[in-house]
Amino acid sequence: MHVFWHQRDLRIPDNRGLTAAAAADEVLPVYVVDTDLLSKVGKRQRAFLLAGVQALKAAYQDRGGDLLVREGAAAEVLADVVEEYDADRVYYNEHYRPARRNRQRRVDEAVPTKSLTDLVLVDPAGLDDRYENHSRFYDDWQTREKLPPADRPDPDSLVVVSDSKTVPTVDTDIDLPTPGYAGARQRYDTFLTDGIETYSDTRDDMQAAVERPTSAVSRMSPYLAAGMIGIREMWRDASDRHTEVTGDAQRNVQKYRYELSWREQSYHLLYYNPTLLSENYKSFPNRIAWRNDEDNFEAWKRGETGYPLVDAGMRQLEREGYIHNRPRQNVASFLTKHLLIDWREGARHFRKRLVDHDPANNAASWQWTASTGTDSVDVRIFDPVAQMHKYDSGADYVTEYVPELRGVPATKIVDWPTLSDGEREELAPAYPHPIVDRDAAYERAQRVFETALGKR
Repeated sequence: MHVFWHQRDLRIPDNRGLTAAAAADEVLPVYVVDTDLLSKVGKRQRAFLLAGVQALKAAYQDRGGDLLVREGAAAEVLADVVEEYDADRVYYNEHYRPARRNRQRRVDEAVPTKSLTDLVLVDPAGLDDRYENHSRFYDDWQTREKLPPADRPDPDSLVVVSDSKTVPTVDTDIDLPTPGYAGARQRYDTFLTDGIETYSDTRDDMQAAVERPTSAVSRMSPYLAAGMIGIREMWRDASDRHTEVTGDAQRNVQKYRYELSWREQSYHLLYYNPTLLSENYKSFPNRIAWRNDEDNFEAWKRGETGYPLVDAGMRQLEREGYIHNRPRQNVASFLTKHLLIDWREGARHFRKRLVDHDPANNAASWQWTASTGTDSVDVRIFDPVAQMHKYDSGADYVTEYVPELRGVPATKIVDWPTLSDGEREELAPAYPHPIVDRDAAYERAQRVFETALGKR
């Protein structure tokens, strides 16, 4: 008999470690509630993860088995389970966050184990250790074999056991996505039917993001971050659709497949750079002169910077535990460039508030936006006024999340940071003035980063 240790892989289908364990012998699935590790997860995501564990337990019960839920340090708990059930080996899927690596290492030392690559389409160990930008990574990554989804284990392979231990619950202040594989599959099916064939055309359309939030983009990030659906299953379905369609539809589907490669690179970066979550990926000859103004940081968190697109993004985060990718890039750029606040402060706030927080994606994306990570551009600065003009010119997204600006002409909302104080007070007296000057902050950021790079 083998034990399968579930971590952030809260599913039965397309689970390589589980399938391998079941193919070798009977398998007993276990989830360890490690309170120390869960305490590092934001409360919203913790609630979603534990709801996913409950959904996984029900799925096993439907198949005639059960999920053992135990609390404590993983190495100690799994050693006890192995002894209690006379198991031969513990199987698990490899994770790359340093805390999880250390946890897995302690399990390896405590009991016989076998680990598999499950979290990504291409094992990072099979790629070069460094790529100068995403294009170079993608060129290499796309040539590598992508495994098909792992078969579901036969229900007869599950150890017949009943576990009365209940899964802890966490109260949260937002509505969560439907947890578990069934919720993930339903959302992805909706996107495959209604959205993937127009994805490239709608992914940055903020009006579509408001009117069709689960088809303009997939909104699969919470499920991928929790492992409630397998990446091979998603890749297979998107690839099948890619071969079925032609023309613009095929171009749109290909864009979605391409976007999945960014997630792959994030894990590649974390695999080879365990300090990615806390240290600059790029080396600078001079110190970055972060300002780290506390008042500005608090205004950014509240969505009260006086920059409508930025504030709408931050208020969506508070309301939903999610931010659409376009404003997500803008809020990160505004914090690190216009306000010159260290990217690590923003990354920590995202970890606390996002339901879809993923350590690799979060750190890699923040570093890319902050110009401390992998990018073909030395200093990238998003202009939130120009970005809103391009992607939300009708102010559909902004007025969804910033009610103080409803009724204000869209052109005025777009240009809000450039209007006079008097005009702003007349149009929307309850909405704040910009906390920094648009042009001066842009130029200051350019100057600070060029100095850090030794270009001044």
